[in-house]
Amino acid sequence: MGYNIVLIEPEIPNNTGNIGRLSLASGSHLHLVKPFGFELNDSRVKRAGLDYWKHISLHIYESIEEFYEINGDKKMVYLSSHADKDYCAIDYEDELFLVFGKESAGLPNSIVSKNPDKLYKIPLHSDHIRSLNLANSVSIVVYEGLRAIRT
Repeated sequence: MGYNIVLIEPEIPNNTGNIGRLSLASGSHLHLVKPFGFELNDSRVKRAGLDYWKHISLHIYESIEEFYEINGDKKMVYLSSHADKDYCAIDYEDELFLVFGKESAGLPNSIVSKNPDKLYKIPLHSDHIRSLNLANSVSIVVYEGLRAIRT
């Protein structure tokens, strides 16, 4: 049981480290798509991931194109604050690819425009916030998915 957590061009090392740790805890695979806003050997990545980093199932891609070349036939859903459907409506299944955009801008418009029926969001209940922290968002979605599969 587990998911494929995909981070498109992550920018903040602490988020990526925390998400790496989460991927291991949830039995998921972590896919990182370059360019990154940091180096993977950055001490902040390692600190957030603690000594678990060596156990993480990690896949690194040089570009979005390479990611789709390798995984384009897989079932994917995309998380975006611009979606209409709630993340609880995702048809969760083992090995599903959960794709998240970078912290500053979210998913690229090219991905959003090509996948309107596969876009989901975490609802926000305040007009004073644009989005949640990426690591928190991934945690919410992954653990909802684990709950949904078990029931």
